[in-house]
Amino acid sequence: MRRWSRTSVQLFLFLVVFSLLLLFSIVHDERALRTREASTAQPSFPTHFVTETFDGLDWSNACTTVRSYRGKSSPAAERRWQQKSREEGCDVFSGRWVYDNSSHPLYEEASCPYMSDQLACRKHGRPDEEYQRWRWQPHGCNLNKWNATEMLEKLRGKRLMFVGDSLNRGQWISMVCMVQSAIPDGKKSMTPNAALTIFRAEEYDATIEFYWAPLLVESNSDDPVNHRSNDRIIRPDALGKHAGQWEKADILVFNSYLWWRSGQKIKLLWKPDDDGICEEANGLDAMKLAMEAWADWVASTVNHLAQKVFFVTMSPTHLWSREWNPGSEGNCFQETNPINEEGYWGSGSDMHTMQMVGSILGRLQTKVVVLNITQLSEYRKDGHPSIYRKFWETHSPQQLANPVSYADCIHWCLPGVPDVWNELLFNSL
Repeated sequence: MRRWSRTSVQLFLFLVVFSLLLLFSIVHDERALRTREASTAQPSFPTHFVTETFDGLDWSNACTTVRSYRGKSSPAAERRWQQKSREEGCDVFSGRWVYDNSSHPLYEEASCPYMSDQLACRKHGRPDEEYQRWRWQPHGCNLNKWNATEMLEKLRGKRLMFVGDSLNRGQWISMVCMVQSAIPDGKKSMTPNAALTIFRAEEYDATIEFYWAPLLVESNSDDPVNHRSNDRIIRPDALGKHAGQWEKADILVFNSYLWWRSGQKIKLLWKPDDDGICEEANGLDAMKLAMEAWADWVASTVNHLAQKVFFVTMSPTHLWSREWNPGSEGNCFQETNPINEEGYWGSGSDMHTMQMVGSILGRLQTKVVVLNITQLSEYRKDGHPSIYRKFWETHSPQQLANPVSYADCIHWCLPGVPDVWNELLFNSL
């Protein structure tokens, strides 16, 4: 048998050691690459959502001791929100309203059996109808023309769910009214009003749903009917109950804004078994916590190849006519035309909130599409129900003598502004 020389043995040992070092280097680099890719694909947020639910929680006795929230406040906002969602190089959210008597409205108020009395302005006595006939025209490009059948084809075999407050519910009702005339009688249905309300288009095996979650996280305002309270309490990191309803939807449209703007402090209940100890935060800080918990759910759970998630930016209010008509002391009552000043921005849209939301949504990258409806809706001081809607509370003689005192300058008449929000959604699908 031939013996190896000492030189051969040394060479062999050198090759073995070199190969092991090379293999270790490759494995280490591959792991580092995977870590970077995972970090890019799954951005992390400081608030991690809690998946368990506490259905038996007694909200009325949840906070027996309250202390100030010690988290950091959001930074000061810029005058303009710089993040814009763009569609093929054209900013579809920058444009003007064009009076279009031929193509709008997209449906008739009286012809939609699912219309809400809160939004049916003509039914409740609004004398003008021009507010229905304005079309949104982006600068430098055109929106694809609305087609109800095409929209239903986009939804074939899918669940489209709107999640949020009454403004998002208005957008949901708008969408139902926009498509329902293309579905034969007997092939469409609506479940009774509840936290989750479902419109079904049977021939398309599609549903258009609305889920009531005005603060995104669990709160003492989660009942879709009985949600008024002197104290607003949230569980800032708890999404389990809500996410269980929305996580299987194919297309999700979220909103959240006005419920954080009441001016009252919001109580933070971190653990139901924490001896009733709660923290108290202003609306902006509380909303930031809820948005981060929601964003953490999106980042860690949503498969953007199979699901589409949209976030609708804040819907502006028009509570002070002096902002667009200096010297006046009214609000949206008796307003019949849009604001013509391009770039108009009123106090109904909070820049600090826009900045905070924009920062969080920017970190979600491709997982969320932003429907930036704020600026285009700012122009539509004429689009609110004002006094022309069903009110569930009784107004005093003094209020009835002064309609400005109870005019609804928050919600939107249908047909109207929310139809355009849905045209933008249609163009994004």
